Amino acid sequence: MTRMIRGAALLAAAVLALSACGGGGGDDDPLSGGGGDGTAVTVGGADFPESGLIGEIYAQALEAKGVKVERKFGIGSREVYYNQVKSGAIQVFPEYNGALLAYVDKDDPASTGQEVNAALKQKLPPELEILDPAPAEDKDSLVVTGDTAAEHNLKTIEDLKPVAGDMVLGGPPEFKTRKQGVVGLEQVYGLKFKEFKSLDTAGPITVSNLSKGQVQVANLFSTDAAIKKNGFVALQDTKNLFGAQNVVPLVYKSKVNDTVRSTLNAVSAKLTTDGLLHMNADMSENKTDPATVAKDWLAENGLG
Repeated sequence: MTRMIRGAALLAAAVLALSACGGGGGDDDPLSGGGGDGTAVTVGGADFPESGLIGEIYAQALEAKGVKVERKFGIGSREVYYNQVKSGAIQVFPEYNGALLAYVDKDDPASTGQEVNAALKQKLPPELEILDPAPAEDKDSLVVTGDTAAEHNLKTIEDLKPVAGDMVLGGPPEFKTRKQGVVGLEQVYGLKFKEFKSLDTAGPITVSNLSKGQVQVANLFSTDAAIKKNGFVALQDTKNLFGAQNVVPLVYKSKVNDTVRSTLNAVSAKLTTDGLLHMNADMSENKTDPATVAKDWLAENGLG
């Protein structure tokens, strides 16, 4: 999956600022509570800035249509938040279609966007559905420093095979057990690393470890401004392990109406990969508040 520079200050600002915007309820626990008073739509976000940003875009777009919104941002990994959506405690969540399918059915071979979306519509539990996917795509990627790429002539993930045994791979803890992670890297590419080091979710700890040589390969996201800023090299996924990773709203069917659906679909129609890159860079490099970034994007696209 399909992303962002996750500086410590940015991560803190993203979680705190977004949680504070309209209806956070002052809760310290992002999983506490549910759908507000029954009339509000609860929009969630995972614990990395891009997810919170997209959640904020969803929330502000819905508010512009008169929908009452409660925000629950800064939630942990998919292993944590998926059940919150499935239970109906959260009704709208920004997802990435390929990673979601891999979570729902780790053995499904779908890789193109069309295949992935069709599989999700069949395999999601009946209480959940995906709405229209956005053109915006944010994939998991394996990244090395420019020096490492030059030293070993690394351009693709497959190029790692002769040297992986001498390298430490860094990523979030769940990357170790996911098919779109260490499991798939071994099955699809035949890669066996010297060690896996648990870090944050493509955030400042991962960037720092890669920059300092504490890991030689890292899991970052393809729209992560850290890649360009630090001169990192994202290795090409020639065997399509990570597949399609389009941004898509995941919703709890019975608690979202036609206004919510049409509004989120309108956001998806305008959200591009290039747009995500620019918004992530604005947050990371200019330290722009995520709520402001979301507001500006919505205004520019006639959705505010």
